Amino acid sequence: MFSGTEDPLSSVVTLLKPAISISKRVEAGGQWRVERNDMASPFYCAMVEGVCRVEVTGRKPVRLTAGDFVLIPDLYDFSMTSEVPPEPREPGQPLEIEPGRVRLGPTDAPVEVRALVGHCRFDTPASGLLVSLLPEMIHVTGHDRLMALLPVIHEETRADRSGRELILQRLLEVLLIEALRSSPSVNMPPGLLRGLSDPQLAAALQRIHADAGVEISVAGLAKDAGMSRSGFFEKFRKEIGRAPMEYVTDWRMAIAKTLLRQGKLTNTEIALQVGYGSASAFGMAFVRHEGLSPGAFAGKQRRKRGSKGVA
Repeated sequence: MFSGTEDPLSSVVTLLKPAISISKRVEAGGQWRVERNDMASPFYCAMVEGVCRVEVTGRKPVRLTAGDFVLIPDLYDFSMTSEVPPEPREPGQPLEIEPGRVRLGPTDAPVEVRALVGHCRFDTPASGLLVSLLPEMIHVTGHDRLMALLPVIHEETRADRSGRELILQRLLEVLLIEALRSSPSVNMPPGLLRGLSDPQLAAALQRIHADAGVEISVAGLAKDAGMSRSGFFEKFRKEIGRAPMEYVTDWRMAIAKTLLRQGKLTNTEIALQVGYGSASAFGMAFVRHEGLSPGAFAGKQRRKRGSKGVA
């Protein structure tokens, strides 16, 4: 399941297992502000018409115009306002015009902004680790394929049709991959996308993600990259943000956590899938990385799923 020819970006997005939680058509006019400080979830917005500002805590405001798309993989506090924000006060409550469609700002003001916004979740126990490989914010301008995907996702969330959940998961996977690979590489922070923009590091990343069960060494990765061992090590750490074997271990543990949560394989089988020769070697590595044994982790995941009524 987690080996083969998938490229690094596809393998990360697939393992994230994105699922829709909210999808809305937003219309706004006049001066308006909407704030959220409890949304621990990925957020996306596609501007269809008009201009607005999005501000995430700790970052400069981003001005969005028609044709812009923004994706924030790990959102907490943020505000979305008219281009000229209203005076600081309690933000107005969105008015739900109909299911999945809301109005912001004075109702007597003409509609100046139309956008498609949504929140999703990553249904994997390794979401924190995987999200750490991605940029904090992705802002893409003039990408027709991205803009075309959003209405389809919104329509699917409103319909009660067979296969809805699977279709939404696949659409979100496509959306994430399109957004991530379309993100400008200029000034990209250290992480997976910055590494993939470098042909030498991309070759090494391809090897890591192609099969987590094979033997991997810094020397072997350096050879794939066509570099000296020391030069590769320093470049990888600078561009990716962690040492090569640290990255390898993080990726293997992300897969292991997913397999443990599924509960279909023994520890020995999981060990072989993620590059360890025995269950004991895997167990010791897992404890060092996660602070608890594979069995304890699997039990914790079962209790979480049980409390949510998941079989």
